[in-house]
Amino acid sequence: MRDMVKGSNVSLAALSENIDSVIVSLGWGSPTGEGDADVSVLLLDADGKVRSDADFYFYNNPVAADGSVQLLGKTPTADGNEDRISFDLTAVSSEVDRIVLAASRYEGARFGELDCVRLALADGGGEELLNFAIDDADSVSAIIFGELYRRAEDWKFRAVGQGYDAGLAGLATDFGVDIDDDAAAQEVLDEAEGDGDDQVDLATDLAAEGPKPVSAPASVTASTSASATEPASASATESASVSASAGEPQPQETLAAVPSPRRPENEAQPGKAAARPRTAKKKVTLPKAARKTLAENESWRDARLFPASALKSDRERETRATSVLLSVMAQVPEFGRRLTAAFGAPAGRMETFTEVTLPHGDTPRRPDGVIRVERAGKLWTALVETKTNGSPLKAEQVQAYMDIAARRGYEAVITLSNDVALEGSPLVEVKIDKRRKHKVALWHLSWAEVAHQAQLLIRHEGVGNAAHAWLLQELLHYLRHENSGCHGFQNMGPAWVPVRNGIDDETLCQGDPRALEVVESWERLIRQVCLRLGGELGQKVLPVHRTRRGADPKALRGRLADQLCLDGRLQSELRIEGTPGVLAISADLRTGKLRTSIEIPAPEQGYPLSWAKRLVRRLAEAPADLHVETLVEGEAAGPRGTLERLRPEPADLLPKEPASQITGFRLSLLKGMGSTRGNAESGFIRSVDDAVHRFYTAVVVHLDGTTSRRTPSKDAAATG
Repeated sequence: MRDMVKGSNVSLAALSENIDSVIVSLGWGSPTGEGDADVSVLLLDADGKVRSDADFYFYNNPVAADGSVQLLGKTPTADGNEDRISFDLTAVSSEVDRIVLAASRYEGARFGELDCVRLALADGGGEELLNFAIDDADSVSAIIFGELYRRAEDWKFRAVGQGYDAGLAGLATDFGVDIDDDAAAQEVLDEAEGDGDDQVDLATDLAAEGPKPVSAPASVTASTSASATEPASASATESASVSASAGEPQPQETLAAVPSPRRPENEAQPGKAAARPRTAKKKVTLPKAARKTLAENESWRDARLFPASALKSDRERETRATSVLLSVMAQVPEFGRRLTAAFGAPAGRMETFTEVTLPHGDTPRRPDGVIRVERAGKLWTALVETKTNGSPLKAEQVQAYMDIAARRGYEAVITLSNDVALEGSPLVEVKIDKRRKHKVALWHLSWAEVAHQAQLLIRHEGVGNAAHAWLLQELLHYLRHENSGCHGFQNMGPAWVPVRNGIDDETLCQGDPRALEVVESWERLIRQVCLRLGGELGQKVLPVHRTRRGADPKALRGRLADQLCLDGRLQSELRIEGTPGVLAISADLRTGKLRTSIEIPAPEQGYPLSWAKRLVRRLAEAPADLHVETLVEGEAAGPRGTLERLRPEPADLLPKEPASQITGFRLSLLKGMGSTRGNAESGFIRSVDDAVHRFYTAVVVHLDGTTSRRTPSKDAAATG
C-alpha cells in the first residue's frame, strides 16, 4: 500500500491489475463521537467543469445512470465514520477528464474538529492500494481529498488536500454548479410528502442550512469563477508531482489548476428560515443481549409478524416472500434504498405492489411484484420476478417481463431467487430488441444479499427508529425460517456427485462440462459465504480474483475447471476488512478435507524468536490442532507444527539456518467436508460455511491488524 503526500500522483495500473473498478473511502474520527461530514463527487470535462447537473453526486443523488459512480453510504468505524464510493472506471464517459472527490461539513462545523481525516483507495478485489492522510484541515468546511484523472488510456490518482472556507456551495459553484438553495430545499419538501416526519424534518434542516445542496442542481453554468479568496489550506497544484510509488520526481503534467473558492455572500437572503444547529438522527440497533423471556417453557414460540410455518407449496412461499420483502422495503426507507440504489433507482418516495396484472398479447402477465420510486415528479419502475426453495428462473417468463417493461417505459426487471449471479454468466438469457429506443436493465438479487443488507442495518449501522429495527428483525427471522424457502444458495447441482466420483476413480477428463458446472457452483458458494460473514461482522468481505485486468471470467472458470480435473481441488481466497492477510480456503475432493488458512507477514522490526513467541501468545485461545508454518524466503517449506506442540517451544518455528530470511507465517486448520451436494447437516455447503466461520472466530480475530472484535453468532452464521 502506498502512503501519498499532498501533490503526489500515482498510476493505478502500477499498483494493481484489477482497477476496472475501484472503491474510494473517505474517513474521519470525532473526539465526541458526533462529528460527521458528507461526501460528494464531481465529474469534470477537459475545461474543469461539470457537463450537466447529472455530473454532481451527493447523498440525495448517489448513483449514476450508467453505473460509473455509486455512493455506498456511511459505515461506522472504531473512531468515527467512513464513506465509501464505488467507481466503475470502464463505464466513465470518454468526455470526463477528472473525477473530484470531496467532503463537506455543515452549519459552521470545520474539519479541524475531526481526527484522522483520510482517504483510501482499493481495487476491485478489495485490496487497499493507497492511503492519503490530511493533517492540516484546520478551519475549512469543505475539502477536496483527491482526484482520479486520465492520462491517455491510464487512470491516475492525485492527492490534493485542498480546503474551502465557503463549504460545499463554494466548491460546487467553482466547478460550474449553480445551486438555488431555496428551490432545492422546496423540492425535497415536496418529495417528502407522505414519507413520514423524519424526511420532513430533514428537509426543514436543509432549508435552514443554506449552503448545503439537497437535490441534483437545477442548472449548470459554463462560466469560470473569478474568486478573490485563496484556498484555506495550501493548494495541491504543483508544477512537478512526486510519484507515490517511486518517491522520485516525475515529468511535469499539465493538470488544470483547482479553482479558488468564491467569496461567500454576507447578506442574508430574504425569506430564508433562521439557521439552527443540525442534529443527526439517532440510529437504532438491536440490543446485544436478548431480553429474558416470560414463557413458561421452551416449547412456547414467540408470535411473529410474518409466520412461515403454515406455508405448504412453492407458490405460497413465493407469494408470501415477495409481499413480506416489498412491504418492508416500502416501510423502512434505509432498507429499500439500500436494495434499489445499485439498480439505478433514485432516492425518493417508494411504493411497492404485488400480483399486478399487465397486458401482454392475448395472455395478461402477472409479475410477482412492482417497485415504484417517485422523485421530483418522475417515476422509476421495476418489475419483480421471485423464486423460492431452489426453483429456477424461467427464461421465457423473464423475457416476457422485459418486453412488457420496454413497451411501458419501465426502467428495470429484477429477478430474486436463492441462486447467486456470476460475472459474465447471466442466470437467464434474454434477447434485447436493439430497435427499441427505451432500454430496460435486467438485475438479479439473491435472498442471501437481502439478508446481508438487513443484518448490516439492524446489527451494525442502525435505522431511523425502533419500529424499523423491529420490522427488519422480523424480516430476517422469516428469511431464516426453515419453511420460508429463502435460504440462499443451497445446492451444488447435479454435476457434483459425478465429478467427485470421477476424481476418486481418476476418470474425470479436462474439458468435461460437469467440472465447469462445479466450478461455477463453488464460486456462487464463496460469494454467499462472503455475504453471510460480512453481515455478521459488519465489515467488507470480498472474494479475491487474482486475474489480469480485462480477463474473461468465463475463460478463467474454464482454466479452473481444467485444474480441478488435474489436482481435484477447489480453491478461493477471501479478503476480510481489517485482517493482516487474505483467508484462503481449499476443498480437496480426493481426501475429503477442507483447509482454511491465512498468511501473515513477518514484523518489520524485532528478532525472529520474539516474533514466534508473540504469535504463540496471541493464539492462546486458538484450537490446539491449528497448524503453524514458518515461511522462509527461497524455500518451499519451512518449520511447522501444531499449536499444541509449539506452545511450550515457540523456538521450533525458527529455521535451522540462522541466515534464513523469515518472510511470514501460515496458519491453517483442517476439517472434514460434507459428502452431499446440498445444505443438509452433512452437506458440503454447510461444511464450508462452518469452516470459514470457525477459522475466523477461533484464529483470525486474535491476529494483529484485526480492527474489529465482533464475533458472529454460530446459529446466525449457519442459517443467515
